[in-house]
Amino acid sequence: MDKEQIKKIIKEKNIRYIRLQFVDMLGIPKNFSVSADLLDSIFESGMGFDSSSIKGFTDVSCSDSVLVPDPKTFGVVPWLDEARIICDVCYPTTLKPFEGDTRSILKSEIQKLAEEKMEFYVGPEIEFHLLKEENGKLVPHDTGGFADFAPLDLGEEIRNKAGLYMQTMGVRSEITHHEVGFGQHEIDFRFKESALEAADDVITYKQVIKNLAAKEGLVVTYMPKPFYGQAGNGMHCHQSIFKNGKNLFYDPKTKNLSDKGRWYVGGILKHAKALTAICSPSVNSYKRLVPGYEAPVYISWGWANRTALVRIPGYNLTNERAMRIEFRSPDPTCNPYLAFTAMLKAGMDGIENQIEPPEPIDYDLFELSFSELEERGIETLPSNLGEAIRALEKDKIIRDSMGKHISTRYIEHKKRVWNEYSMYVTDWEFQKYLRY
Repeated sequence: MDKEQIKKIIKEKNIRYIRLQFVDMLGIPKNFSVSADLLDSIFESGMGFDSSSIKGFTDVSCSDSVLVPDPKTFGVVPWLDEARIICDVCYPTTLKPFEGDTRSILKSEIQKLAEEKMEFYVGPEIEFHLLKEENGKLVPHDTGGFADFAPLDLGEEIRNKAGLYMQTMGVRSEITHHEVGFGQHEIDFRFKESALEAADDVITYKQVIKNLAAKEGLVVTYMPKPFYGQAGNGMHCHQSIFKNGKNLFYDPKTKNLSDKGRWYVGGILKHAKALTAICSPSVNSYKRLVPGYEAPVYISWGWANRTALVRIPGYNLTNERAMRIEFRSPDPTCNPYLAFTAMLKAGMDGIENQIEPPEPIDYDLFELSFSELEERGIETLPSNLGEAIRALEKDKIIRDSMGKHISTRYIEHKKRVWNEYSMYVTDWEFQKYLRY
């Protein structure tokens, strides 16, 4: 879509305001609402703003930044009768990408691939909980389970309406269903032309669901583990790389996973501990990454094995376009632009250096004892955010994927969060140890 097409839609739908959207370092969406009659000037020179007030951006000594709209991301916001355009954050005057803008970082990596005639595809599967207030507490809004019908599933209407709203904003939903946990749901959307569009879609998806839930008097959470003893929210990421229209992960001779696909898996597994600091970014993330709930803990891979960190979906292995890998540890609180960039760099390191993964796992890893895992050389993901950040500090490939500006600020921020959490006294501790 170009500027003239956008102006035509604005006129036809009598849109008076446009939201210029971007994300901070953590992937939290921000926006400025501007009058639609400013569109020409904003496309020409962007819109200036104070970036010192945005987490991970600048300080007050050099706080002028500019939002440059990407016309491909224009969409009408159906619950507001306004429009939205996603922007890149740039320096004033030169309009060069700001190194603290995570969208620009992913965009740059995709452009490098394009120079080699390659495309990176990501298909995220985002889970969430719908909650209602009951006796002053937020609890799941229904008692449905996996793929249940109404009346156990009370989220059908919201999911269906969300699919229509997302389609209006350029995101085409594919499959919707109730998930395993009480009040837990999933809406899958179709693969897009690039990982950049997929990351944009993640942000749009989360905004649509939040706004729809609020209108129904409900609260949506993407928290990785909102309830003890219940399934957590993941964001499994299906990935593939195509070159000249051919899937690099598919071997036409064996009609199976190619060497490059296997090496990509090797790169993901090699960098898995550092990736976790980006893809599972909160202290709560590590309460999801425990055995028994289909959330992966062990650094391993296998065909159709949901206990492994990397799964090769086994639905149609002979279909070239369907051959992909699924990275199962990320959760929906991550910044998708950072996460997709880091995954790509890890996988490409595997391809470039022909990193062989260990033998694939064809058994239930959750059934093994710690001694059995140790005997088989199967390592675990970090058990908390502190461990994950230390792994990130040691991994130059993943740290460099973020750029110096972001990696420095990101690690500093996460260390503060971990220290704050480590000193916080929970109700569980108070009840457990009060009478010792």
